[in-house]
Amino acid sequence: MPNYIIAYLGGAKPETPEQGQQQMGKWKAWVENLGAAAVNPGTPLSSIRIVGPDGSVAEGSGDDTFHGFTVVEAESLDAAIAMAQACPYLEIGGSLEVAEMMQMPGG
Repeated sequence: MPNYIIAYLGGAKPETPEQGQQQMGKWKAWVENLGAAAVNPGTPLSSIRIVGPDGSVAEGSGDDTFHGFTVVEAESLDAAIAMAQACPYLEIGGSLEVAEMMQMPGG
């Protein structure tokens, strides 16, 4: 079965530590529900910088900033999308980008 990356984009930061713990609990429950399909349950990112076509560097922020990813194994893109649609990251105003991870020749 192919692997799919679920990229976390944008989303609001928790206003309190309690909200952060609650959101993390929901996310952990979602990952547990994925079971063996979660090849890489999650990798958060920090110190985000965006390099523009002219070589300029800007700090990542806003609705399109890439904050992390999960890798899942699924039978199809539609199955991976169904997994993503259940992710609580959507509850904080974030969006998820789902893409098949292609195998490179010779890799």
